[in-house]
Amino acid sequence: MNKKKAIYKKTWADFREAGLLWWINRILHTFGWVIVVEVESTTGEITDCYPARTCFRGFTEEDEDEGFNAVTTHLAEIVSDLVQEVYDD
Repeated sequence: MNKKKAIYKKTWADFREAGLLWWINRILHTFGWVIVVEVESTTGEITDCYPARTCFRGFTEEDEDEGFNAVTTHLAEIVSDLVQEVYDD
């Protein structure tokens, strides 16, 4: 059995910066759900995070562009790690 660490705790800020909150919310909108992250406007600190129902079914074109750029950048930065994790016994 492989004994390398399997779980690495990350922050909600990391998740957002990677574009993954946007990506997951795109999927959740299909079902009328969303993950809400409340951010203190003056400090940028995340103060709460929770699932919620929503009437939104998608994002603006600007948000879509920003989201795809963030996810693409994140993938470019971690692709070698992903490949290694898949093929490393």
